Formats: sequence, C-alpha cells, structure tokens
Amino acid sequence: MKQKRVDVVVVGGGNAAMSAAMAAKERGREVLVLEKAPKAWRGGNSHFTGGAFRFAFDSTDDLRALIPDVKDDEFQNYDIDPYTGDQYFDDLVTVTEGLTDPDLADYLVSNSYDTMRWMQQQGMRFALLLRRQSYVVNGRTKFWGGLILEAVGGGAGLIERWYELAESQGLEVWYDAEAYELMTENVRQVKGVRVLQQGEPVEVLAESVILAAGGFEANAAMRAQYLGKDWDLALVRGTPYNTGDAIRMALAVGAEPYGHWSGSHAVQWDANAPRYGDREVGDGFQKHSYPLGIIVNREGRRFVDEGADFRNYTYAKYGREVMKQPGRIAFQIFDAATLPLLRDEYRIRQITRAEANTLDELARKLGIEDTEQFVRTVQEFNQAVDRSTIFDPAVKDGRAARGITPPKSNWAVAIEKPPFVGFAVTCGITFTFGGLHINDDGQVLDTRGEPIPGLYAAGELVGGLFYHNYAGGSGLMAGSVFGRLAGSRA
Repeated sequence: MKQKRVDVVVVGGGNAAMSAAMAAKERGREVLVLEKAPKAWRGGNSHFTGGAFRFAFDSTDDLRALIPDVKDDEFQNYDIDPYTGDQYFDDLVTVTEGLTDPDLADYLVSNSYDTMRWMQQQGMRFALLLRRQSYVVNGRTKFWGGLILEAVGGGAGLIERWYELAESQGLEVWYDAEAYELMTENVRQVKGVRVLQQGEPVEVLAESVILAAGGFEANAAMRAQYLGKDWDLALVRGTPYNTGDAIRMALAVGAEPYGHWSGSHAVQWDANAPRYGDREVGDGFQKHSYPLGIIVNREGRRFVDEGADFRNYTYAKYGREVMKQPGRIAFQIFDAATLPLLRDEYRIRQITRAEANTLDELARKLGIEDTEQFVRTVQEFNQAVDRSTIFDPAVKDGRAARGITPPKSNWAVAIEKPPFVGFAVTCGITFTFGGLHINDDGQVLDTRGEPIPGLYAAGELVGGLFYHNYAGGSGLMAGSVFGRLAGSRA
C-alpha cells in the first residue's frame, strides 16, 4: 500500500479542522489535512453556518480590537452590553439543563476571546452581526442575545478564508480523501490513518492524528439508531459527508462514547428544502424570526412558547419539536406589523410561503387541515396578548400572551393586520451531540479515562459540551477553541 509520512494528520476540512491544522503548522509541524469531500464541497458544516462566534468580552474595546476597520464614531450608534465569562458559562449550563461538562465549558469560555484574537492574527476577518442580531430601537442599534460578531462572508466566507490562509502557509490538503481506519501499534498507540484518496488506498503515518470530521448527522441509519423514531427522515441542514466515520474509527480503538448521543442541534428548516444543504443558499433555508410570530401545526394548534427566550437559546431545540408534529411540518405565522422585522432568510427565492388577506384563506393556502381551529387559535392568542406592555424585540420585553396553552412569554404581538403571511417549516438537523471524550490537552480518552496516545479530537464530534439544546454561535467557537488546542498539543 502506498504510504505518506507527516508529523500531524487532520481528518476533516471544516472550521475545527482548519483551526487545528493552522495551530499545528504554527508550531513548525508538517501537517496534512484530509477532506473527505471533493474540493467543491470542502468545509463541512462550517460552510452552511451563519458564521457567528459566541465569545466572552468585557467591553466594546475588546470588540474594537477584533474589528479595527469599524470607526469609533460608528460605535457611538450602537448599544452593546458586555458578555462576560460568567454569563457565557451560565448560558451553557442553562440551555443544557445543567449537564454540560464543566471542564469543557470552562475551557471554551475562558479561551474564547483569546482564540478570536488568535484567529484574527492568523488573518481571519470579522464583522458586526448587524442584520441578524440587532434591532433599531428609539433610533439606536441594539444588539441582543450575547452574539455580536461573524466571520466576514458568513460560513462560506469563513471557510474560503481558512483555505486561503492554509494555502499561503503551504499547508497540504487532500480532497476526496476518505479516512476509514486508524492505524495502531502496541494495542492503543495511534500511528496514522488509512485513507482512500480518490479511491486509491494510502497509509498516512503520523506522530499525531486529529479527528475533526463532524458528527453523524448525515448518516440516516445512525440518526435512527441513536436519535430515535423518524429521525432518518429529517432533512440535513449541511454537508452530506458528515457520516460519523471519525467517531466510528475512534470507538474501534477503544475511545469512550461521551455526551448526549440521543441529542442534536435541530432547527426549523424550509419544508421543501433539499435532502442536504444547498451550498448556494447556505443557511438561508432556516427560519429564525419565529419569536415575533406564532407557530402552529397541521391541525392549526400552537405547541411551543415562541417567546420563551431569544432565538439564540431556543432555535436549536425547536426543530425537534416540529419533528414531533403531524407530518413533521409546522407553519410560522406573521402579519403586516411584524413582517418588516423578519430576517433576510425570509426573502430568499427558494421559500415555501403563502400570503392572504384573511386567516381562513391563509390556512387553506398553507394546507392547514383544520381551518376553523387555526382561526380560533389566532383569535385566542390575540385576546391573550398583554397590550399594555411595550413591544421591544431587542430585549426580553415581558409582553406576554397568558391564559392560553402554551403561553407566549415575550414579544407577543396580535396577528390582526393583513396581509397575513405563513411559512412552512420542517426539522433540519445541524449536528449531533454525542461523540468522543477529550481532556484539557485535546486528547481522546479511552473507556478507562486514559488518553489514547497520538489521538486528538475537536469540533462537532467532541461529546459532553451540548445536551438537549445549544447557545447560538457556540459551535463554531468550540470548533476553533478545541481545534487550536488539539493542533498546538499535537
């Protein structure tokens, strides 16, 4: 079999993998990146993200250091609250129902800002999340939900920039390179990986192997096995190449399964989106302005509190709630009052949308089976709205709809001003939460809790950080933090 020898081999081609590769290259190591996908599909799920990073910062001066091109007088128009390490940690604990691994969470939080600075020093560029994470209130731009910056160009821009930087550093990348087996000696010492490179078997010998190839969200059989009934039917938000290969290889050499294996990041996704992500549309099939309206199922009934929290803290679990509804479909409903506030993704050409001047007509156009129940649901919601509280989308305003089931805790606006608009959504899975156990050196642990020599991991296949739910922007941040850790240690 053909062989190649390097110092460090990275399995994967997304944000976590490139962070690891660049960190190892920075240490003077010879690095090879194995991207399973063809070049046109490189970047894994990172390409399909919005490119947002959640990190701790204490002042706007911290932000200015990351976006030096933004002029000081422009900042005077913004209201940006600090997002401290304690807030970040508390958010992780809250959304995961207290189950997040405290060591992993602490490492993520405490290294988030420093990693952002490191990425910037590598040549990554960032911008303010003006269109998706702010509202103009009383003439001022107010950011909300602890999420302020994105990579320039979103997820697609993030990946293109990583590969530009990798090329400038002379970092070698193989495409169509499917890693299928870890090579070991002395039972547990990892010494390389076996690869099919464009169909040809190759043994890549290395001192260290870093696994950063995503979860098993694109593997329908594994989804059904671990997530449960009907999850094989879910649409995949991102790449078709994240099929759990790296997790399987690690388990085969004794790695410990870790984290929430029956949990996943799953969002509301356009009902007629393709089976896998569309690289041109990117994350445009997501529909994340639901806190401003209501969501009903095919029977015309609401089933979640749309205003329970900022969308950053509910969107990754509400796709799962849609999955439970009849036909795995739901409808987001808005009227003329809130329509101008919807995010850009509601204006793409590839969208499942209906508009009508009456609720009855809207229900028929959307395909809601019980039209009378839908009209009754909207009327009962309108009557329950607390109209005495001022609507403010940039804060948890307490403008609630009470006395109905479920209630709506914030941003309750009566749906009464035509035209009425509805968007059909289903469940789109982003990534799975179950994976491998790592220590604070990024090493993969075996079932005895001991490091497997020569094996490291980063990104979505690291288990233990997310359970049940997810805080927006923490996935890319974790990929960079733990990717940098694995690369520097390897």
